[in-house]
Amino acid sequence: MTRPTAQVSAAGRGAAAPEGVWPWLRRRAADWAPAVVLLGICVALAVLNPAFMEPRNLVRVANSAAIPLILAIGATFIIAMGSIDLSVEGVMSLGTMIVAMLAANDANANDFGWWAPLLAVLAASALGAVNGVVHVGLRIPSFMATLGIWFVGRGIANTALGGSAVRVMDPSIRDLALHRMFGMPFAVWIAIACFLCALGVERLTRFGRYVFAIGGGEDIAELSGIAVRRVRVMAFTLAGFFYGIAAVLAAAQLGQSNAVIADGRLFMTVTAVVVGGTALTGGEGGVLNTLIGVLIVGVLANGMVLLGVSPYVHQAVQGLMIIGAVALSTRRSRLQFVK
Repeated sequence: MTRPTAQVSAAGRGAAAPEGVWPWLRRRAADWAPAVVLLGICVALAVLNPAFMEPRNLVRVANSAAIPLILAIGATFIIAMGSIDLSVEGVMSLGTMIVAMLAANDANANDFGWWAPLLAVLAASALGAVNGVVHVGLRIPSFMATLGIWFVGRGIANTALGGSAVRVMDPSIRDLALHRMFGMPFAVWIAIACFLCALGVERLTRFGRYVFAIGGGEDIAELSGIAVRRVRVMAFTLAGFFYGIAAVLAAAQLGQSNAVIADGRLFMTVTAVVVGGTALTGGEGGVLNTLIGVLIVGVLANGMVLLGVSPYVHQAVQGLMIIGAVALSTRRSRLQFVK
């Protein structure tokens, strides 16, 4: 499942690595571990509570995973590059605020229709670009640059909302969450489209290859002629674009924007990416891994509800899950601080 790192030779991809068969098999097992874990969780929940496999519940799982998947897709490009993006909640808050304040709402006379979601995505992309420019231009570590943008986006959103919730009254925007196609909420189809687009960018474009090359070794990538600074800014812009789409769906799903609409999204996003097998050290993993990670987190959350497990226990399980995933996905031989 894991995308080959920039340091793996072409010969090593198709045959056992020079160090022996067992280490090679162990790496392949680690690559497929997230998918095996997901399958095991599904089987266990189906045995413990047959209601888990009911079509209505599976649709519920898919719908609850739509927004986390889009957010995690954006974060995947950043983490695969060896960086980190803490601005998820701030960018998302800004996007939902723009949708609520510019579409038909109960706080002002604005009614810009579908211009509101479009401007929300553009603003989120611009904020992502600012992340990249600040990080690269000022040579500030990504976690500090994005932490600052988190507060900027959150502050702008809360100031515009005035501390109150603003309802989205435009029925066509609400239909993004309420309308169904072939039995699935429209938000699920949007998430699938985002996943396929991101997979295409990752697998079929130079930009996608450059992201993993930078994560595998930034100095080597730069010596190979890759415009590292430009790729970094593009990656943060792309992440902001996906955060903006998720913000539009969140505003449509909840029918409003408020001060806490994005709370908890950062932890869920990073958890899903890392649990799926994308290493925090960069260069390994990918969008397909992120899909598996989002499903693991979503299925586990749904199963705990069905089994009547306390939400506090669920939080503890999530914490243990991300610690275990980081421990398993980090290669000690190339251990380093997150860039």
